[in-house]
Amino acid sequence: MKCPFCSNVENKVIDSRISKEGNAIRRRRECLSCGKRFTTYEYVEEVLPMVIKKDGRREAFDRGKILSGMKKACEKRAISMDVIEEIVDRIEHECQELQLREIPTSIIGEKVVDELQHLDGVAYVRFASVYREFKDPNEFVEQLKDFLTEKERKGEEH
Repeated sequence: MKCPFCSNVENKVIDSRISKEGNAIRRRRECLSCGKRFTTYEYVEEVLPMVIKKDGRREAFDRGKILSGMKKACEKRAISMDVIEEIVDRIEHECQELQLREIPTSIIGEKVVDELQHLDGVAYVRFASVYREFKDPNEFVEQLKDFLTEKERKGEEH
């Protein structure tokens, strides 16, 4: 590990601790050349799949795109950023667990739709209307009817 002060690579670990979240190791180090101390963090490298776009292009998985779409769908709704972040974390984790090298955007989009459907009806309809690219208002109305029917059915179960 290179010292951020003098760039020397010789240092020693003074203290190691697991982070509060338990997903990293925090290490205090001391440079053997200049004597200054600095902190490093060690994380498990997460391997995320490449995303196959609708037009066949491939790009790196980007949780920021999921977050952006969800924030737009949840705009002006009583939904905290913490809840949105938790959902994005869950979707990212589910995509990792599939252990695929490539994942179509359709799988990611359906995961978002499912999460929003349980979270907030308006956010769900907003996202679904963009994601499913409705060609005419009738498709939109049908989607809304299905959502309301499902919501009523689940209401009867509880």
